Amino acid sequence: MRDIHPFLVLSPGIFNDKTSLVIGLPMTTAAYNVDNPFAVAVGPAKGRKAEQTSYVLCHQPKSFDWRLRGAKPHPLGRLPDILLAKVCECLNQIVRLA
Repeated sequence: MRDIHPFLVLSPGIFNDKTSLVIGLPMTTAAYNVDNPFAVAVGPAKGRKAEQTSYVLCHQPKSFDWRLRGAKPHPLGRLPDILLAKVCECLNQIVRLA
């Protein structure tokens, strides 16, 4: 993925602070994800892509050093609990965490 993309952080803050790592899932507005069974639609994008849907890509878990990359919290904050539950349910189909 080019440019700056939102990233849904799944790892807890205490882990992120201690290790400088975050574990989570990338987000995109690529329209071809409408048929992707492992992409969860989480609502309209904000800013210049407001007419597009945002998707969390559950099949692409990532980890990176947030300090090294200068990552910052997204201004929109957290996903609503119902959408986070859908993302976790989808991820669980792939990695069977619970």
